Amino acid sequence: MLTIDDCIALCELSEDEVLAIAEHQRIPEMAATELASYLLCKPDGELTIKTIIRDDIASAIRRCDRRRELALKAMLRNFVLEHPRCEERHRQALGFPDRRAGTSPAV
Repeated sequence: MLTIDDCIALCELSEDEVLAIAEHQRIPEMAATELASYLLCKPDGELTIKTIIRDDIASAIRRCDRRRELALKAMLRNFVLEHPRCEERHRQALGFPDRRAGTSPAV
């Protein structure tokens, strides 16, 4: 039987990232691991996860939860470093299409 730790390891995100998705979507951790795996397979899935983490940061700011805000900001930084397709400047360097313009960057 798979444990939550096994599922987190399989979805290629950290436990904190999975928990941020669970918090944002208001779903159980196990469902968040499934959602994370699904999103990572989509072309803009990493960008979606980045948006989820940024939404969680905004929520922490509204609640005046400075500790959570800082933890989420550190998590976001690590996520962007590990998943370069979610950062527009990295997408261009890797040759991925510009998501806003719907076109490929000039070569």
